[in-house]
Amino acid sequence: MKIEKIMVVEDDTALCSGICIALQSEENSFFPCGTMQEARKRFASDRYDLIILDINLPDGNGMEFLKEIRAGSSVPVILLTANDMETDIVSGLESGADDYVTKPFSLAVLRARVHTQLRRQDTQTKETVRIGPFTFYFSDMKFYKGSMELELSKTEQKLLKILVYNPGVTIERTKLVDRIWTDGAEYVDENALSVTVRRLREKLEDNPSAPHYIKTVYGIGYVWAEAFKS
Repeated sequence: MKIEKIMVVEDDTALCSGICIALQSEENSFFPCGTMQEARKRFASDRYDLIILDINLPDGNGMEFLKEIRAGSSVPVILLTANDMETDIVSGLESGADDYVTKPFSLAVLRARVHTQLRRQDTQTKETVRIGPFTFYFSDMKFYKGSMELELSKTEQKLLKILVYNPGVTIERTKLVDRIWTDGAEYVDENALSVTVRRLREKLEDNPSAPHYIKTVYGIGYVWAEAFKS
């Protein structure tokens, strides 16, 4: 059974505790934060399945933290706001929030919205890969190394997906060519795969000449050397 990790960023300790108690179940694990600084530290050191974020925090505006999250993550975010002005709601959604709840709110309503976001996240899990500093969202064609977005060609995306979904398995060059170039072309230059691997390494690896992730198995093909976290 997967335990969903939920960060609750709310400086009102009574409300924060109430949210955690109301949503607590065997499937959920909560991590309360009272300040944006604490939330930033938690977010930098671990991954979460959902973030419930208050806009008004004692050390900053929650919108700022939301933008930082969206710089390198698509984790669902539900905003908590005491403001019911349309401009605040629109600003939050345009900044990348997935949903919002206006205070005062019903915990039953919040629970329903949390479940909706977690179900949606579960349907995308197979298309999301996290490895070391990387987060790959294949369904959205977005790829990150830390907070930096990587620009990958369609061919590089195909190669990356084949390799990371088969960690530790050596894939033969001929099989990679057949699976990547599926447009019916009669002939693919034998150097095309080598060029694609080189370009992908240059974008992913700290030291492309001594790769940590995409390793060459000489005379056979390539292997992705590290398992990913679902």
